[in-house]
Amino acid sequence: MSNKKTLVLGASTKPDRYAFMAITMLVEKGHSVIAIGQNAGEVAGINIRTKNIPLASIHTVTLYLNPTRQRDYYNYILETKPKRVIFNPGTENPEFSQLLKANGIKVEDACTLVLLTTNQY
Repeated sequence: MSNKKTLVLGASTKPDRYAFMAITMLVEKGHSVIAIGQNAGEVAGINIRTKNIPLASIHTVTLYLNPTRQRDYYNYILETKPKRVIFNPGTENPEFSQLLKANGIKVEDACTLVLLTTNQY
């Protein structure tokens, strides 16, 4: 399996959050992870940042933010130029999906945890 450098947006240090589980599983499966969340902390050895940082070579952005909160990240994600963006359940956003597609970025309405568990990531 290849390492798909992944940005987790909406990262959380709370073990019951799907973003926490995704970071943990991504690390277990050997993917490089960058995490950005509202609060700083650490999950599975990954530091959660609270500010956007310039990024390069991101394969996947996986979203754990509702559509309203995603607006603050539209330009950031577009400038990062990922190969794909995963809208996890509850984060689906037709407006942003269209913008991503118009910029040549693959969009998936999927669950990162399911993709990882079934080796479809």
